[in-house]
Amino acid sequence: MKRLYLLRHAKSSWEDPEGSDFGRSLSKRGRRAAPAIGRYIQSEGFRPRLVLCSSARRTRETCELALAAWTPPPEIRFEPALYLAEPETILRLLAVLPEAADDVMVIGHNPGLQALAVRLGGGGGEALRRLRSKFPTGGFAVLDLDIDGWRAIADGGGLLIRFVAPRDLD
Repeated sequence: MKRLYLLRHAKSSWEDPEGSDFGRSLSKRGRRAAPAIGRYIQSEGFRPRLVLCSSARRTRETCELALAAWTPPPEIRFEPALYLAEPETILRLLAVLPEAADDVMVIGHNPGLQALAVRLGGGGGEALRRLRSKFPTGGFAVLDLDIDGWRAIADGGGLLIRFVAPRDLD
């Protein structure tokens, strides 16, 4: 059994229209939402041991703020390939993980995270319906995968057990 956590970066700022998309920071709203979703994740007992995070500024800031209070902190790997990654890219990164990595979080971007969650989430009822409609900034999804190794991930092979948006925490 593997568990995959998907966290979309918190709300980013558009204040610098000349700046690069890669270098955009979090907005004030994002800086409030990231720690809140981090506290939620911890309070629910979700504890990824490994975090794969896009190397874009807004994802790195989300990671830092969301995971700041976690002890012990998980191993964090910043992956340039996760920047605006499609599901196939994310799946390739997961496929090479060691089998001992049972609980993994990916912090990334849409539309890739949403498409991956929909692809994998064979069950999930209302949560999956909501996720299909929108995976907002700061959104968090948890999928259980009945597999022994990450290479065995298959479309529809997961069960979406949780989907939360920052506004759900207010």
